[in-house]
Amino acid sequence: MALSHWPPVSVVMPVLNEERHLEEAVGRVLDQEYPGELEVVLAIGPSKDRTQEIADRLADSDKRITIVPNPTGKTPAGLNTGISQARHDIVVRVDGHGVLTQGYITRAVEVLTESGADNVGGVMAAEGRTPFEMAVACAYRSRLGLGASTFHQGGKAGPADTVYLGVFRRTALERVGGFDESMHRAQDWELNYRIRKTGGLIWFSPDLSVTYRPRSSLAAVAKQFFHTGQWRREVIRRHPETANKRYLAPPVAVVLLTIGTVLGIVGLATGVSWLDLGFLAPLGYGVLLLLGSAMEGRYLPWRAIFWLPLVCATMHVSWGLGFIIGLQERPTGPALAPHNA
Repeated sequence: MALSHWPPVSVVMPVLNEERHLEEAVGRVLDQEYPGELEVVLAIGPSKDRTQEIADRLADSDKRITIVPNPTGKTPAGLNTGISQARHDIVVRVDGHGVLTQGYITRAVEVLTESGADNVGGVMAAEGRTPFEMAVACAYRSRLGLGASTFHQGGKAGPADTVYLGVFRRTALERVGGFDESMHRAQDWELNYRIRKTGGLIWFSPDLSVTYRPRSSLAAVAKQFFHTGQWRREVIRRHPETANKRYLAPPVAVVLLTIGTVLGIVGLATGVSWLDLGFLAPLGYGVLLLLGSAMEGRYLPWRAIFWLPLVCATMHVSWGLGFIIGLQERPTGPALAPHNA
C-alpha cells in the first residue's frame, strides 16, 4: 500500500564498540529513501575503539544525525535516552551492527498502519563474512543452533510474542514505561511482553529483514550466549508464565551431559560397568551435532562446516551454564524519560 501521508520517523541506535560496522549501519539507514522525514539518534556509550570518532564524523556530514551520550553503555539505557531525545512518534530501533535491507522503514510503516500493531518487526538475517562468522550465522538460522524462532527462520505474517529490533508507536513505549534498564539483555523480549500484557499487538512480517553481523570469535560467542542464558533466566524469574521448552532446553542439556559424563567417569574408576552407559549422553550429543551440522551446513564452505558443530555446542553449553548460574545482582532501572515535544 502507498500512504497518502508518510509520518516522520526517528531511528534510534544504541552504539558501543562498533567501529567495524557503524558506518555501514548508519549509511544503510540514510540510504533508505523513506518518503517522509527521517532523523537518526545515536546513543553512544563509552567505547574502547574509534566508535565515537566515526559517529562524530557521520554527524558532521549529515544534519539528520544527532548524537547523545549513553554513559552506562548499556543497551536499554541507550534506547531510553535516544527515544527521549527523538522528535517523532514512530521509533525505529536499529543496532550498531545491524544493516537494514532497502525499503525496510517504508515497508515497516506500511505494516504498522495495516496491522494496527504497537510494534512490528521481521527477520534477523544473520550473515557472516569469514568462515567462522558464516558458521555462527548458520547456527542462528537453524533448528540445531537456536531452535525454531520465527524471527530467525522466517514465517507467515501475524501476531508474535516478540520481533527482532522493532518499529514502535511512541504511545506504546510510553504506556509501558519504556525499556527496563535493569534488563541488560533480553530487554526487547521483556518490553514486548509488557506491551502485550497491556493489550498491545506485536506483529511479525517476513517482508522486513535486517542483516545481522555475528560475533567473530568463539570466545565472543561463548560470552554472548552465557549472558543470554543469565538474562533469559531473569525474564522467567520475573514472568514465570513465559518459560517454554526452547528456552529450557540448553540448561537441561547441560545437566544431562554433566550427569552422563560423571557417571561414565565413576564407572571407569570403580569398575561398575553399567555406569559406563553415562558416556552415551555426551557421545549421542556429539553425534547429533556432527550429523546436524552436516545437514544444516551443506551449502557452506568447508571451513565453515568445520566450525559449525563447535559453534552450536558453544551456544548450547554457554546458554545452559548462564541459565543455571543466573545473575548475581538484580538492579532496578528508571523508566522511559518524558517525550521532548
